[in-house]
Amino acid sequence: MRYGFLACLMLLGASPAMSAQVSIGISIGLFPQLTAIPGYPVYYAPAVDSNYFFYDGSYWVFQDDNWYTATWYNGPWDRVDPVYVPVYLLQVPVRYYRRPPAYFRGWQADAQPRWADHWGRDWAQRRSDWNRPAPGPRPAPAPLPTYQRQYSGTHYPPATQQRSLQDRNYRYQPREPVVSASAPHPPVLSRKPGPVPRPAAQPHQPAAPAERPQVPAKQPDKAKPGSAAPQQKVPSEQRAPARDEARDRNDKATEKPREGDRRDQDP
Repeated sequence: MRYGFLACLMLLGASPAMSAQVSIGISIGLFPQLTAIPGYPVYYAPAVDSNYFFYDGSYWVFQDDNWYTATWYNGPWDRVDPVYVPVYLLQVPVRYYRRPPAYFRGWQADAQPRWADHWGRDWAQRRSDWNRPAPGPRPAPAPLPTYQRQYSGTHYPPATQQRSLQDRNYRYQPREPVVSASAPHPPVLSRKPGPVPRPAAQPHQPAAPAERPQVPAKQPDKAKPGSAAPQQKVPSEQRAPARDEARDRNDKATEKPREGDRRDQDP
């Protein structure tokens, strides 16, 4: 929910989420030692003389009342508007700021900074989630891009090469919209998307019944030229009377003449 709220602010806000790359006056010659902050998906650098953090696949620095982010440990850096700073960074306790600003004095070390007191009511209204606990379990910390250890000093790559190196060596996909914007393939944040047209609803029509395939009637076989016509079978009921009549005729022909008939025939 909070990611969707932050994305809406980035789409609808008048000012851009990030400014052009700037120099912040710090130089880190080696890949820093990063330590996980207990209970938060955030790392901090205890040996770096700066408010230096790692969260959601990117490095973050809070300096001169501004937030900066980079995908490589020594920049170049992009300045982030306070409205779009991820909430888990805003909730990091005061004790993990190695160079806290003067207005942090007197604040409880184990509590988050009082950002609403410093940035005012307008900021607090636009970032109403800044001091709320996130629903559900907190996300696990992003894996550290340890492949960057081999790039230090004069071997540190320029910005034109950093993205291709990250594409090959670091497959983590950030969750935060503002972090995604600084990823190798950032989304468009300055254009408000229009409504997606929906197709007009079609009236429901019952499906037509499936037609049965018609089986053609069997045609009698035609006799080939020069061949005898096939004989038709006579039913047995018609054959029986014909056999009886032939038998009667044979019996009469073989019957002996009677006595009277023989006397009539004698001279």
